[in-house]
Amino acid sequence: MDTAMGSATPDAGEGETTGATATTRRGGRRGLSPLRMVWSRLLAYPGRLVIAGVALVVTASATLAIPAGFRLVIDRGFGQGGNPADIGRWFEYLLLIVTVLAIGTAFRFYSVSWLGERVVADIRLDVQNNLLRLSPSFFEENSPKEIASRLTADTSIIEQVVGSTVSVALRNVIMALGGVAYLFVLAPQLTLGLVAAILLIVLPITLFGRRLRAVSRTSQDRVAEIGALVSEVLGALRVVQAFNQEGREAGRFSHAVEETFATAKRRIAIRAIMTAVIIFLIFGSITLLMWRGAIDVANGTLTGGTIAAFVVTGGIVAGAFGSLAEVYGDLVRGAGAAGRLAELLAERPVIAPPARPVALPQPPRGQITFERVIFRYPSRPTQASVRDFSLKVEPGETVAIVGPSGAGKSTLFLLAERFYDPQQGAIKIDGVPLTSADPADIRRRIALVPQEGVLFAADARDNLRYGRWGASDKEIWQAARAANAEGFLRDLPDGLDTFLGEGGARLSGGQRQRLAIARAILRDAPILLLDEATSALDAESERLVQDALDRLMQNRTTLVIAHRLATVRQADRIVVMDEGRIVEEGTHAQLSEAGGLYARLASLQFDMTRA
Repeated sequence: MDTAMGSATPDAGEGETTGATATTRRGGRRGLSPLRMVWSRLLAYPGRLVIAGVALVVTASATLAIPAGFRLVIDRGFGQGGNPADIGRWFEYLLLIVTVLAIGTAFRFYSVSWLGERVVADIRLDVQNNLLRLSPSFFEENSPKEIASRLTADTSIIEQVVGSTVSVALRNVIMALGGVAYLFVLAPQLTLGLVAAILLIVLPITLFGRRLRAVSRTSQDRVAEIGALVSEVLGALRVVQAFNQEGREAGRFSHAVEETFATAKRRIAIRAIMTAVIIFLIFGSITLLMWRGAIDVANGTLTGGTIAAFVVTGGIVAGAFGSLAEVYGDLVRGAGAAGRLAELLAERPVIAPPARPVALPQPPRGQITFERVIFRYPSRPTQASVRDFSLKVEPGETVAIVGPSGAGKSTLFLLAERFYDPQQGAIKIDGVPLTSADPADIRRRIALVPQEGVLFAADARDNLRYGRWGASDKEIWQAARAANAEGFLRDLPDGLDTFLGEGGARLSGGQRQRLAIARAILRDAPILLLDEATSALDAESERLVQDALDRLMQNRTTLVIAHRLATVRQADRIVVMDEGRIVEEGTHAQLSEAGGLYARLASLQFDMTRA
């Protein structure tokens, strides 16, 4: 099912992508090999692994010792005329085994559960840290909502695998192998028949396992799509309700859920059939062997204790192999989840520091230069968003960039911050090509005020000091005062400690924008990028925001994108763009007299204002 997703880049137009990302579409590695990623993280905790391993061996051995205890009770206790002292001795032996089993199980459960939670935490941290390094181009083709689903649903599967499935699998392997060895001691001929039956079990596991891997991967993709769809719709719930599209969205969700259920049914059916076949083979073989054993007891070639121990041990072995069939299905799901997360960990940023980055000159001047730049977004390689663009902005100069939607204005800001590299041409800050410098150093010299103030689900203090995390409260209040934000911040219930809600939902648009300006003031960078900073505000908010911007722009190199031409009249220069090119350049007065694109845009806006 398709999940609509807005373009990841400004000026990128409209489009849709499926819930399955490009990373997902590449497909995962086959078999259980992706679990190596999980194992490598388990090795970081050798002490816990040793404790879990010892506890696992102890509990498996204690379980296998129970049939031997029954044999002793029957052959030596009951076989000696029922002497109470002798019977008690062997039951005490059984109680000792049970005690060891209980204590060992507690240690095993705690250790493997701890390892499961710890490994999942480490994987989430590693994936998130890697995602934070990736370039915006990665998220053009990979939905952040689907990625978020991987970090929750897939890691939960891995937690189950590490904290339960692997432990169960290893315990069953030990009990199966140890049980078979003990059975050889008890009755070699009967055990040979059991081993032959066990070898037959490998065939259905192989046949069903291949199909199960593919269906499990598809099932996980469907679950991720549901998570992405829920996040998308709830994030735009006001729009959904405003256009009365609840029914359509409910239908989309229902379709996604039913597809997920249909895939899950196929996975469950395969596992159910595989389990039934394996259990039939195992317990059918055990039944036939018990039949033969009963005949041997009747003929006097086996003792009652021996056949009792054989029956109990055979049941343990059968149960162990039967559980392994079910465990294999869980391991396959875990491998699919690990493979999906490993794909995210394997991604490398397109924009990375050079091996020997060139240091930007100190002190910073704030000059920025575009030299014959040509750029195409990776998602649209045949369409140039910026064409043969050259512009030099001197330190302290204010340059406004105007033009119709899709002209490439916002793309210039992405290039200036080196979120993308142009295919041709060069961009320089203070004479240093951006491709020669460390991207982190480039971004330290730039402060951005976006079209809509982006706030995080945190308190006001943390949102403000995002511009400079080490800022003191005194500096924060100074920045808030300069941004015309001090008044409403002091009126908040807890001042700077007030939680602002997701996306700053407790504030108005103008208040959010003034916080974004205060954040840029705290940044105190020599280059300022203003992207439609007042376009979505009412007149009162626009006046307050514009006053704050005027203070922020002082003594800084400023690039301003604006649709409202009235806000850029005082710029030192106005650059007019159309279809990725500069078509006009000059002051407001010069461009108004020239009668070109700027004059037409200005005439339309000012006539509408007067009307």
